Amino acid sequence: MLNIGFVGFGKSATRYHIPYLLNRKDKICIKEIYSPTIDQSAIQQLDLQTVKFCDSLEELLTSAEVEMITICTPPGTHYELAMKILKAGKHVLVEKPFCNTVEEAREIFDYAKKNKLIAMPYQNRRFDSEVIAAKEILTSGELGEIFEVEFHFDRYRPEDERPEGTVYDGEFYGLGIHLLDKAIFLFGLPEKVFYDIRTLRNPEKPDDTFEMQLFYSNKKIILKVNQLIITDYPLLRINGKRGSMIKYGMDRQETFLKEGVLPNQTGFGVDEQPIIVKTFDGKSIQEKQVETPIGDYGKVYDAMYASIKNQASKLVSDKSAIANIAILAEGLKQETPFIK
Repeated sequence: MLNIGFVGFGKSATRYHIPYLLNRKDKICIKEIYSPTIDQSAIQQLDLQTVKFCDSLEELLTSAEVEMITICTPPGTHYELAMKILKAGKHVLVEKPFCNTVEEAREIFDYAKKNKLIAMPYQNRRFDSEVIAAKEILTSGELGEIFEVEFHFDRYRPEDERPEGTVYDGEFYGLGIHLLDKAIFLFGLPEKVFYDIRTLRNPEKPDDTFEMQLFYSNKKIILKVNQLIITDYPLLRINGKRGSMIKYGMDRQETFLKEGVLPNQTGFGVDEQPIIVKTFDGKSIQEKQVETPIGDYGKVYDAMYASIKNQASKLVSDKSAIANIAILAEGLKQETPFIK
């Protein structure tokens, strides 16, 4: 059994983390939670009546039972909290963005490695449905050599209701870290990157729109986020020399969670919109529809369990986590557009 704790009990913890542990009580147990504010309704909904809610961070850090702590607090607090948790002798899982700078990330990973601890970012979007499907299709080789890929995270939110913040509070860091990790996970590290980062709705607030283009020796990957797109556009499109994969509509996990449907309930995450695959067999174009798999963000916790208890390799390597932050940090160094 892996006994864990949480720092933070807001939307991140109660929507994107704890619900997935309801299916994993046989091997992961939430023992203690520290948060300045407590949502009593969430305690009931998530069956946390036996969990201890600490009065201070120190109380959680000194708990003899807790082996690992998940950080679900604002990004600017991640580095300091991660170092405190590691220095308390506990493994740590950190919500995205892992931290703000490469230097902070390296310090966290170096300390963890020296002290035989696991520190890892919560890159749950590796388990979005379209990524799971893409990995299977890429492994099959049916699309041939891949030459162009597009990842989109488009929504229509004409009113910018976000609070003012720093450059680290924009969509480039907040969503870019997910899209970039998907690309790195499926295709590896790029050789060059094009950046175009903008604020379209309210110039007084952080960026809300961006495009990155990742250049490889034989392919290009486009990553785009925009909050003013009202028409449908593929969430993911992968083009190969023998065919293409197209997926419309975002992974359904977040939608179900917002509606109060939990991962341990029947039908959770089902997406009726299929994956479309078109291929050329040398004579004609063939089209098929593939059932969209159900995503599962809880697999990040399965991976942490395997690393801590069975010494398995980490799901997100230190190298890829640092590269992700380095690529994002480079995008903030000068006015865009530019290529680095």
